[in-house]
Amino acid sequence: MAKIAIDFGKYLLKTINELTISQMDIAKRFKNNPILRPADLKPSMPGMKIECLLNPGVFSYQNKTWLLLRVAEMPEQQEGKISFPIYNESGRIEILTFDKSDPALDFTDPRVINYKGKDYLTTLSHLRLVCSDGGEKFYEPEGYAPIFGSDKHEAYGIEDCRVINIDGTYNLTYTQVSSYGVGVGLIQTKDWKNLDRKGMIFSPHNKDCAIFEEKINGKYYALHRPSSPQLGGNYIWIAESPDLLHWGNHKCIATSRKGMWDSARVGAGAAPIKTPHGWLEIYHGANEKHRYCLGALLLDLNDPSKVLARSEEPFVEPTAQYELTGFFGNVVFTNGHIVEGDTVRMYYGASDEVICMAELSIKEILSTLNR
Repeated sequence: MAKIAIDFGKYLLKTINELTISQMDIAKRFKNNPILRPADLKPSMPGMKIECLLNPGVFSYQNKTWLLLRVAEMPEQQEGKISFPIYNESGRIEILTFDKSDPALDFTDPRVINYKGKDYLTTLSHLRLVCSDGGEKFYEPEGYAPIFGSDKHEAYGIEDCRVINIDGTYNLTYTQVSSYGVGVGLIQTKDWKNLDRKGMIFSPHNKDCAIFEEKINGKYYALHRPSSPQLGGNYIWIAESPDLLHWGNHKCIATSRKGMWDSARVGAGAAPIKTPHGWLEIYHGANEKHRYCLGALLLDLNDPSKVLARSEEPFVEPTAQYELTGFFGNVVFTNGHIVEGDTVRMYYGASDEVICMAELSIKEILSTLNR
């Protein structure tokens, strides 16, 4: 009888904890999540397999909803070996292979391999276009090529894109990864077939760049995240530009917060949403256990370097099974959404493996902020 009472007590405590989390989570998840899995796409070349689909950039084009997916691939693995791809100096994919028994090899992290003090990624990412007539079922259209890394600054791949449309030109900011560090690149296009690569606009170490979709007082603004683990941290900054290429007047607007859900790192999601109350930025935060959740910043309409409000608690947390387990579990991470009136249709990566969709109310997000 005592054991039954103890077991029931554990069950009750678990149920209370789950209810507490669900009451804070305001996302209306799509019933058919995940909407895309690695098996839904074909690898880019023979001998490779798609390990993960990650947080896509999102945009509307030709009356369809489009996702620009991050597709992470790796070679088929052999017994006792670790193999991973990189772009070599000729711009071709090269497969590096090491013995697992090599004492100079550290492969304890599923995302990063260290060999003789040098870091490599276990997967090589490129960007892949898919589209949907209704925003729910996606397919790869003909005539749109994948976007691969193109130079030595992208030797370890390109990742985590954000997409905005300014006067008919789509601006794609993305993460460039190489042994030189992690920076932010910019690609511009009008038709998604002809790409104008503008190069690196934020030098290492920087990522999570989200450009506002309209000028403010004649200037472009962007959120970005320079990193300084020795002094400072992984914080959200804002910068301004006259032309989307040259950025200055950098200001830190949000730091990580000790003991809170975003205690280890914070970073911008998609482009901020303009509301009558301010610019609403859905951002990701992680704690020391690498648990990624979503909260929001509210920025002044005329001076977005001023933070008017910020989430004390996350309003989207990893709670569904597909968010809790995967390539790297306990993760919800978004780079893109479609806004229709009060509704934000958010597309997001879950557990660093699958793509999902959820709807949020702008009014409800605003009501969660601590003013």
